[in-house]
Amino acid sequence: MIKRKNMAKPIYVVGGGLAGSEAAWQIARNGIPVKLYEMRPKRNTDAHITDGLAELVCSNSFRSDDSSHNAVGLLHEEMRRLESLIFRSADANRIPAGGALAVDRHGFSSHVQKAIEAEPLITLSRQELTEIEFKEDDSVIIATGPLTSPTLSQAIINITGTENLAFFDSISPIIYKDSIDFNKAWLQSRYDKGDSADYINCPLDQIQYKIFIEDLIKSEKTSFHEWEKDTPYFEGCLPIEVMAERGFQTLAYGPMKPVGLTNPHNPTKKPVAIVQLRQDNIAGTTYNMVGFQTKLTYGEQKRIFQKIPGLENAKFSRFGGLHRNTFINSPKLLDRTLKLKSNPILRFAGQITGCEGYVESASIGLLAGRFAAFERLGHKIELPPWETAIGSLLRHITNGGETSNYQPMNINFGLFPPIEFPATKDNKNKINRLRGKDRKLELTKRGRKKLTDWMPLMSFY
Repeated sequence: MIKRKNMAKPIYVVGGGLAGSEAAWQIARNGIPVKLYEMRPKRNTDAHITDGLAELVCSNSFRSDDSSHNAVGLLHEEMRRLESLIFRSADANRIPAGGALAVDRHGFSSHVQKAIEAEPLITLSRQELTEIEFKEDDSVIIATGPLTSPTLSQAIINITGTENLAFFDSISPIIYKDSIDFNKAWLQSRYDKGDSADYINCPLDQIQYKIFIEDLIKSEKTSFHEWEKDTPYFEGCLPIEVMAERGFQTLAYGPMKPVGLTNPHNPTKKPVAIVQLRQDNIAGTTYNMVGFQTKLTYGEQKRIFQKIPGLENAKFSRFGGLHRNTFINSPKLLDRTLKLKSNPILRFAGQITGCEGYVESASIGLLAGRFAAFERLGHKIELPPWETAIGSLLRHITNGGETSNYQPMNINFGLFPPIEFPATKDNKNKINRLRGKDRKLELTKRGRKKLTDWMPLMSFY
């Protein structure tokens, strides 16, 4: 084993979100001290409401936990196998959500923070960095996320020589369960997945749905600043009113699709649309409106959403909102180990690199932490195989994305290399026959094997 040098010198991690917390944890697991900077509560953002590390802002869901047929589910499995703090905390605070992994957001954040604070090799500094001023032999990870402060954003622009790209992101309202009318709503998971009663469902008939769509289109929205008017939305998290404007049936085929559910109050009448609410805290007292991210004014949210059957007397724990996210042109600026090509003491991690989603953000934080630790230890950095979920996401960020129009991306099977079989008589047409679940199963099986082969090359010492 290579002798460790400069172990008293910390690696600096800027940002205490999911990526930063995961990066700091991975570095400390390798026996290297870390100084972790988090600006809250000295400076807040437009979306955070606490000063907790790894606060979940947009949702409490880590999405599908199906590791055999879903790309994000495979990434879940990989993160667990790689001893992720984020997934240890998520599993410890899991709440019912059908086939998805959802967590109690406050319990989750508290679990992460307690682990970070209890780790003797991690020093948590509550201060805002407004400049990026480090020495030539330092190692720094910028994991400030999509809500990077304006002053630090400008510092990043000054260093990279290119302006940050930007897009809008929005959050869904949260409703108190005891204010929901269960004479109209009912508990059921779509296709009875999970415990089969993990979601609250509110049905709309044709007339109710028509009024709902018309209200969304005519509603009063929050206004933009002049400098925000040309900022695009992220297609994977469109405000519900923007989806409504794209066509009358858009929502009925999207977050309000009525399939896989049966209304016990009227089993013979099929709704044309259904609003689902997912448990938001471990006590089961609050529920998140699934897919209802919005930029409606608070007054309009209350007026329109209380027309939904079962929500006439709904009390809101939090209204939905809109915030501006920023990210860098990572394929242009970063090398394969997430280092800034023009200033290699800096690495970037998390959503600021253009990966979208909690799971994706944490996974890039994990890689940045391990890369920085292995570099400090003098060990060779082995990149994760492209066939793995974490490897395919890294490849998209560092050299797979289109630099002229780089956009945030969730993990998906489209980022994986195609499946190839030996050219034998039996296998001649096998690849052409792989469709749907069969293809996804082959992709995840291959990914597991590749991760198993890679893990010893980047394991803890």
